[in-house]
Amino acid sequence: DGRPYEVTTLRRDVETFGRHARVAFTDDWQADAARRDFTMNALSCRPDGTVFDFFGGIADLHGGRVRFVGDAHRRIAEDVLRLLRFFRFYAWYGRPPPDADGLAACAEAAPLLAGLSAERVRRELLRLLAAPDPMPALRAMAAAGVLDHLLPGPAHLDRVGALVDLERSQGEAEPIRRVAALIDAPDAAVALARRWRFSNAERKRLEGAVSGQGGAAGKADLGSDRARMRRALYRVGAERYRDLAFLDAAEHPDGHGLLAARLREAGRWTRPRLPVDGRDVVTLGVGPGPDIGALLAALESWWLDHDFQPDRRACLERLHAIVDGRDAG
Repeated sequence: DGRPYEVTTLRRDVETFGRHARVAFTDDWQADAARRDFTMNALSCRPDGTVFDFFGGIADLHGGRVRFVGDAHRRIAEDVLRLLRFFRFYAWYGRPPPDADGLAACAEAAPLLAGLSAERVRRELLRLLAAPDPMPALRAMAAAGVLDHLLPGPAHLDRVGALVDLERSQGEAEPIRRVAALIDAPDAAVALARRWRFSNAERKRLEGAVSGQGGAAGKADLGSDRARMRRALYRVGAERYRDLAFLDAAEHPDGHGLLAARLREAGRWTRPRLPVDGRDVVTLGVGPGPDIGALLAALESWWLDHDFQPDRRACLERLHAIVDGRDAG
């Protein structure tokens, strides 16, 4: 009747070797639950609601504890991705401090992360960073040395923490933006996007956010008054402007007010069009070639300086003056 179901079989491990295992089918629910990663994932129930909890998963859920089923080292050896899942579940469902045995096992196995596929790593980390507050998990990952095996440079956790606070005040949680806060250089963004196999859209967003923040040479002037904000919106687009506004505010203790003003301006932004185009330049006697683009760029700069207010007639007059000035020169 249009309702999806997933059907699986009960299994028990006969022999394990990494992510792959030789299994036997069983009708023993506890044996199957023993193969799960965390106690909260080893729960099962009957259709009448009777819950089976073989490993204390309910108590761990109530206590905010992300705990491996059985020996944490063995669970990770079976599939190294469980190392990242430990921190992802901790980000969403855990409360500090993290489980000591699990954290120690993750720290020991961290060098094995290099053997995971980029797609699996990317999926887990972006889901982790989408948590309302991923900071306890990120700090635990840093303390365990896990981030050293995932990032192309140092992790800027203080900046991410400030960004998370700002996003929560606006009801947002953007993982790509949070990745941008973690790193601090355009080359690091390129390397990370390649390492994590970002999609083209994700890569462009990350690189655009990183290149326009902090000490980057291409840092955008986001503006502190409405006219300058609109100029910045015109140049970089609303999505990138919003990312940069958050990241810029994360660098300043008093950034909440300015961020709110910038987000208001971005929310009502509709990109205007320059009222003239290349055909208007040609009618003034300018031949085809790069001069047309240069003249339009000069006119556009003047138009921006006047806050998009000049209409077509005013723009044509200004264009005529620019062309006359060029010819006189």
